[in-house]
Amino acid sequence: MTVKIDLPHDNSYNIFIDKLNELYFDTKVVIVTNPTVSGFHLDYLKSKLTAKELSVCTIPDGEQYKHMETIESILEHCFEHRLDRKSLLVAFGGGVIGDMTGFAASVYQRGIDFVQVPTTLLSQVDASVGGKTGINNKFGKNLIGAFHQPNAVYIDPSMLSTLPRREFGAGVAEIVKMAVTFNKDFFEWLEQNDITEEENLKIAIQKSVETKAYVVSQDEKEHGIRAALNYGHTFGHVVENETNYNTYLHGEAVGIGMVMANTLAVKVGLMSEDDALRVKVLLEKYDIPTSYSIKDVEDFYEHFFLDKKSLDNKIKFILPKGLGDCLITNEIEKNDVIEILKGF
Repeated sequence: MTVKIDLPHDNSYNIFIDKLNELYFDTKVVIVTNPTVSGFHLDYLKSKLTAKELSVCTIPDGEQYKHMETIESILEHCFEHRLDRKSLLVAFGGGVIGDMTGFAASVYQRGIDFVQVPTTLLSQVDASVGGKTGINNKFGKNLIGAFHQPNAVYIDPSMLSTLPRREFGAGVAEIVKMAVTFNKDFFEWLEQNDITEEENLKIAIQKSVETKAYVVSQDEKEHGIRAALNYGHTFGHVVENETNYNTYLHGEAVGIGMVMANTLAVKVGLMSEDDALRVKVLLEKYDIPTSYSIKDVEDFYEHFFLDKKSLDNKIKFILPKGLGDCLITNEIEKNDVIEILKGF
């Protein structure tokens, strides 16, 4: 099936969800991937892809390598293979690969095309769609980057067969995020169905992609409604930063962040304790962590100010209003936040 993202300035593109078809590019192409993904799936991709000239740039696997040094190595590969402005990058991997490949494409010769071939559940349902690219630094996550939309996204669910259970759970966290913020019916469907089953998984991917496409089509540069997709991320990014990006997968940190956001939502009267528990139970069904031990509450709170969504020294929180709706607000009192943080 095909989902379309409608954007201004000829930025619209299609998201294809099915077995990979033959891909032909009349230009130089570089596949950017890591050793884990290439070991499982590179031969499969190469059997489907034809280009004028094809090379592979392999970068280290892991969030801890999502920094400027790795971007330099991708750009060096592009220069060494004499890519020009008509050349194309293929992001072949999870969210880290997608973010870095997109960012490299956005700055190489002031911007070249790229396509996404996401291989993890998290990247298939969320990270590959919407054109956010970026890298981390010591101040926080994705603080350096650009909006650079792909030409297309090719989602092949069969690639998920090699995904470890933890990585699968990390993707489920992002699926739950979409349902809680935008679609109560979808949340109830998730409660009743096991998405480790093949047909259910396809439905979950499709529903998530449709939700993300709907939101991005309305708000490409995150001036309004798109910020709702950061539900769980304001807290989760601090968890990742505190643990040096090597304790939790991104989706796992988002799962913890959603539980924290829900606790705050209950405190300020936006969500019932029962609905908060339903979200927690659904996350735990897929072994997603829901607890975290905060060592220094004040320090944790100060980290919020490095979040990209914070403006004028005010922290922007995305809090669920029950199930299927949310509130984007920067009017939450510090005392309320500190009080719920003390519970972790």
